[in-house]
Amino acid sequence: MLSLPIRLGYKYFRSKKGGLISLTSGIAITALAIAVSVLIIVMSVMNGLEKELEDRILGVVPHVLIQSNKPINEYDSIINTLDQNPLVKVAAPYIQLQALASYKNKSRGIMLTGIDTLKENEMSILPKYIIDGSLESLNSGNNIVLGNWLASYLGVTIGDTLTITTTSIRTSFIGSFPRSINLTISGIYELKAELDQSLVIISHELAQLIDNKQEATQSIRVRVDNLLEAQTIANEIALNLSSEEQYFVGSSWKRTHGTLFRAVQMEKLITTLLLFLIVIVASFIILSTVIMTVKSKEREVGILKTIGAKNNQLISIFVIQGALISIIGIILGVVLGLIGTVNVDNLVAFIESILQRNLLDQYFINYFPYSIDGMQIMWICLISFLLSLLATLIPAFKVSKLDPSEILRYE
Repeated sequence: MLSLPIRLGYKYFRSKKGGLISLTSGIAITALAIAVSVLIIVMSVMNGLEKELEDRILGVVPHVLIQSNKPINEYDSIINTLDQNPLVKVAAPYIQLQALASYKNKSRGIMLTGIDTLKENEMSILPKYIIDGSLESLNSGNNIVLGNWLASYLGVTIGDTLTITTTSIRTSFIGSFPRSINLTISGIYELKAELDQSLVIISHELAQLIDNKQEATQSIRVRVDNLLEAQTIANEIALNLSSEEQYFVGSSWKRTHGTLFRAVQMEKLITTLLLFLIVIVASFIILSTVIMTVKSKEREVGILKTIGAKNNQLISIFVIQGALISIIGIILGVVLGLIGTVNVDNLVAFIESILQRNLLDQYFINYFPYSIDGMQIMWICLISFLLSLLATLIPAFKVSKLDPSEILRYE
């Protein structure tokens, strides 16, 4: 019963002259393959960019910050307790102050951040991105590490001295004025992210002196494995630490940088929907191909109906033709998409060689990262197939309405 639709569906898919495929089928396959491959390439690159952004920013900013209504004393015992928590990867004291960095006639607002340099390798990716000097230099003297963008803006390099003015007020017999300190640049990092413009690192001990914390700290920084549950973990930690004498509040990266990542995800969603319009266009080409086939094969359909072929058999002929176009187009699209994804950097390099200019210098990364998501590709293939099949069914069902007496009346 199925042999007739399969044979005829394959026959209509092929060229009348005995070629592998007809011209119209080839055009439809090419359109669908291009649509699917472009969708895979763009989505894989956007996945890579999102992951790179996540690694660069969330690899440095605190996942969780535990703060209190007053300075946190005996923070070492609190950190030891947190280190026993299975949800916590590592914990360390943390102080962050708003300040102004000045050098000669240039100034820039910064976030002066005191860290535990001994734990920073476990806490963040920052040590991997030091391009000059070292993070360990913060352990001796009044040293400071800043971003390459900020260093370029201020016109400073290793060994230069910056004047840091904080919001802390110093009072003396001549009046009140902001606290200032001269710090020597001992390291420069480059994340190629917005943090390069404002994040300035000092040792936790130096931050305690600047902020008059003495033996206390401002907050406790916590790194967790499950970033999506960071706020829940922060609330749980704060609740466990709170007492009648001192209460704690937990915040996560979602409050400081959540908007940025939501914007990236929204952009990714909109881009996906727009790119699926290309698949819809390719589906219309398949629809046109099947319509032309139905129109050109009306005489054969009339004969088949006359000799007893059922409507479902006739519909199946053109559904099989459309399904063959869809499957081959999607398979080619996946192959081309995967090849294009892994070679996207080579393509950009080729375009740059033609234009004689670097297209990515102004961005936070100077290459195209990619992350191939198998489940995402499966969804792309499934939705593309369903859209193509839907486009095939519309003209295929019209076959059942054809009247053989009208078609064959002049034969």
